[in-house]
Amino acid sequence: MAAAQKIVCVVDRIVDHGERVYTVTLSPERPAPRFRAGQFLHLALDPYDPTGFWPDSRVFSIASSPESRDAIRITYAVHGRFTARMEREMAEGRRVWVKMPYGDFVIEGAGDVVLLAGGTGISAFTAFLEALPDRQERSCVLAYGARTTPLLIYRELVERCAARVPSIEVTYFVEGQAETAGSPHRVRWQSGRVSVDGVWPQVRRPRESDFYISGPPSMLHALGADLRARNISPEAIHIDAWE
Repeated sequence: MAAAQKIVCVVDRIVDHGERVYTVTLSPERPAPRFRAGQFLHLALDPYDPTGFWPDSRVFSIASSPESRDAIRITYAVHGRFTARMEREMAEGRRVWVKMPYGDFVIEGAGDVVLLAGGTGISAFTAFLEALPDRQERSCVLAYGARTTPLLIYRELVERCAARVPSIEVTYFVEGQAETAGSPHRVRWQSGRVSVDGVWPQVRRPRESDFYISGPPSMLHALGADLRARNISPEAIHIDAWE
């Protein structure tokens, strides 16, 4: 695994998705260190002085591909003091600091996987989905939930990957009214929050699958407990619990 590095970046682009959810693209001053899909970074708004301590920061999944080391993408929702400050202060052209890579929420092996993502938690899986080969034996079931259809902000990427890789099956979960127009084959819709019940029929070999969960803490707890109640081995349940 690459050693973590501290890098100054310029905010290249900010996309406002509404409801205080944003995607930020950063341009590092030099190519980012090599990282693996599923790892995360620390982002600091204040300048870093190498003679002092690392400033106040927060961690974010790296949503961009490991092949794209000249552009780093993160997505965040405003929850708490630090992200509220990001919303107020971040602007295109501003300099920020990151240190990366960190984390072991990495999908290993070649077996079947079930990905359970709530809200911006999908950003832990985007690089993995983009890297999947067109033809593969493993089954990949994705459950992706949001409050509204427009907040399925990686829907285009997900459906592009699903169209390219026949072994991907997608179920969207939307708490509000779903807008399902234009959904391709192998994409299903459910009302409510991401649930194991809602995606279980698509899991062909549950005892031979690994389950990866990324989202709000309450979701991590509820889905982990549900999987354990179904006698899924604790070793097969992987939780993105860095918050």
